[in-house]
Amino acid sequence: MARFAQVRTMFIPTLISLSMLSSEIPAPPASVYAKRLSDWRNGAVVYHVFVDRFAPALNLDSKREMYASPRKLKRWDELPTPGTLNVQAGMWSHELEFWGGDLPSLRSKLGHIVELGADVLYLNPIQEAISNHKYDATDWKKIDPAYGSEADFKGLISDLKGHGKRLVIDGVFNHVGRRNVIFQQALKDEKSPYRDWFVFGKEYPNGYRGWAGVANLPEVRLENPQVQDYVWNRSDSVVAHFLNMGVDGWRLDVASELGFDLTAKLTKAAHKHKPGSLVTGEAWTYPSKWTGSMDALMNIYLGQLLLMFGKGELTSRQLGSGMTEMVQDVGLEPLLKSWIVLSNHDMPRLANVLPQDDLRRMVTALQFTLPGSPQVYYGDEVAMFGGGDPSNRAPMRWDLVQSQSGAAGSELTWTKSLIKLNHDSRALKVGDYRTLVSDHLFAFKRSTDNPLETVVVVANPTATPITETVLLAEPTLLGYTLLQDQLTMKSQVRVISGTIRPTVPPRTVQVYKVMKEGGQYPAQYKRIRTDGGGH
Repeated sequence: MARFAQVRTMFIPTLISLSMLSSEIPAPPASVYAKRLSDWRNGAVVYHVFVDRFAPALNLDSKREMYASPRKLKRWDELPTPGTLNVQAGMWSHELEFWGGDLPSLRSKLGHIVELGADVLYLNPIQEAISNHKYDATDWKKIDPAYGSEADFKGLISDLKGHGKRLVIDGVFNHVGRRNVIFQQALKDEKSPYRDWFVFGKEYPNGYRGWAGVANLPEVRLENPQVQDYVWNRSDSVVAHFLNMGVDGWRLDVASELGFDLTAKLTKAAHKHKPGSLVTGEAWTYPSKWTGSMDALMNIYLGQLLLMFGKGELTSRQLGSGMTEMVQDVGLEPLLKSWIVLSNHDMPRLANVLPQDDLRRMVTALQFTLPGSPQVYYGDEVAMFGGGDPSNRAPMRWDLVQSQSGAAGSELTWTKSLIKLNHDSRALKVGDYRTLVSDHLFAFKRSTDNPLETVVVVANPTATPITETVLLAEPTLLGYTLLQDQLTMKSQVRVISGTIRPTVPPRTVQVYKVMKEGGQYPAQYKRIRTDGGGH
């Protein structure tokens, strides 16, 4: 008893080693956090590739005929520019310009994605289509010949599996291309069994309903049970075909236009064909309710909040309130599976929106520490530039990858450090979230059933240093515990009765974790474990 009384009265608690902790404290029981961590969809780092623009073809000469008129093949060092309307093709000329990337060339550069640390590869559409973007499928089940064969695709899947990586592909089911075989039959024959797969009528300028009125993108009447059977219900459906081939999930194009009922049906079917597969949807909206019909969303909403925060259009208090509201409305489980999107093929690149290195890195640090799956658009890891479509779809800058590899202070080094930080922390990957009370800082914590895993994040978006008290609201983060910033390994703060008082430099993020002192953790943690149900 005298020993314990002495410990209680000491100003700085005694320290015990990790080996003592592991021998004195039984391992926590299987918890919600262990369950989350066992699900590959939670907190995964996603790398997004536009196949035509990712890597130069290895055998370009052998497939030049695939780019015959109205298509046009460009040099890898050329940049895409807005084109003119090709009336005959019914498309813009820049939709018909190609750089020749394909599945074999992607496989040849897979080492870059693996070295970066991504968990999931997401591909823009790979199905046969006349355009470079391939959101106008002529055959939902066929790999575009310009990208390669089905054997090439299976080879990619095998390569990824060998590295422990997953593959998600684009599902474009709201519309097809005008040259689609099924649509052409329906268009030419009013008695075709496929006629009711589309919406025809004189009220439409082209005689049929097209997505956004585009003639090249006739909309599919997904309410038709026959269409549902073909696309997702049957064992030989489009969804099942690729899942059975080894694909791990689908990203649904314009999911918000499919509606709640249809996305729920598709998700249920995907899980039947492949349990544990992912269905995530594109929705440029607030994410609540949508995650009730799909596993997750492309969390463009959160990405936009972070960009506005970086541009000074959103205060720390607004961002904190927005995060609290979103977690309450959506729930943490679907948020962990949702991709945090800062840029992609439909929006200006991150380096264009935030050209200042400090602001851009502040935002990406938050992307990798907030609850969700951070998505990296190819080239953003080396700060490629690109405005609106089509300049945001420029060919990958492998010269920048080479020059930035291993270079201190480079964008590539920064991105790798964030991915490693995310991978090394169970709290950042699958932990609970809570916004912390602060004044000018945006502060939050991520926590699990182990208090030693707690991560406290503080961000200063202003142009001046800020020193202020942050209320931790964490009962298991005990007094006098030392926390250290993991991004610089320089800044330290000590917990004082449930508060910390950091000094945060301008336009930076600090990511604090519990640190050892003298190679040991504080002794007062030896008996503290939560029940695994969260805080």
